[in-house]
Amino acid sequence: MPKRNVTKKTLHTRVRRGIKNTVVPHKKNGYRPHLIRGTGIAVVVTVVVAAQLLSGLVPRGTILGNETDVTMERLLAATNEQRVRQGEAPLTLDQKLNYAATEKAHDMLAGQYWAHVSPSGATPWTWFKKAGYHYSYAGENLAKGFLTSSGVVTAWMNSTEHRDNVLNEHYTNVGFAVVNGSLDGESTNIIVALYGRPVAKTAVATGETVLAATDEPMSLAAHLGVALQSMSPAVLTSLLLTIFTIFIALTAHMYRKKLPKQVRQTWRRHHGLYKAVGMSSLAVVLLALYGGGQI
Repeated sequence: MPKRNVTKKTLHTRVRRGIKNTVVPHKKNGYRPHLIRGTGIAVVVTVVVAAQLLSGLVPRGTILGNETDVTMERLLAATNEQRVRQGEAPLTLDQKLNYAATEKAHDMLAGQYWAHVSPSGATPWTWFKKAGYHYSYAGENLAKGFLTSSGVVTAWMNSTEHRDNVLNEHYTNVGFAVVNGSLDGESTNIIVALYGRPVAKTAVATGETVLAATDEPMSLAAHLGVALQSMSPAVLTSLLLTIFTIFIALTAHMYRKKLPKQVRQTWRRHHGLYKAVGMSSLAVVLLALYGGGQI
């Protein structure tokens, strides 16, 4: 057999053996896959931390140390994506509504409140009037503390009243505001969406008004959806690696009775379970970090 083929075959054998030792519990690795040993766990944690740094977290943060990409343009794109998907016409960005939304956001920060109606009694329609936007239909959605525009819209789509505003067939315009500040002592971003359908300037604004509920608890599914939408490819890859590590740890736990006797008599008997719990905690932290926000 030619030397090159022998070398190639040897390399393939070593690679297969290495993969098997890394992720499969068997007699030759003592039923302790290398991935869930000390070095393997350290590598996984390093990858997760590196993914956060590559995604721009902490060093340049704007919300609790986290950088966001919530912008008017991306909110508009995410909103219209949902509308087109449901057979509704896309909305156009209106400068008067942008101004009204910005004024409302600044008023909430100045007055330290989180509601459609201010403590002084100002309704959302106050800001429509101030901006000179005369409407036949109008609505408002609020959000705060989100890292991505897609995360904001995903959360709205998981709430009936917010979803109704996003998809309302009567609306033709929308205005957004994204304002960073401190609310109740916490650094956050305030997102205001004002939807409308204009009428003639001389018309009286007595049309239908649709308010979305504020301070609505997000479901677990909504948090998960927001987290997945908010993750960069690097962070999502690190989450998948963490989940894979959990699977390997639980598989190793199933082989605990085959561990050497001296190992079974120590805490290492349940090493797979302990590491699965630890990795699960890391996964939960990642999901909590990216699945936050309030609507």
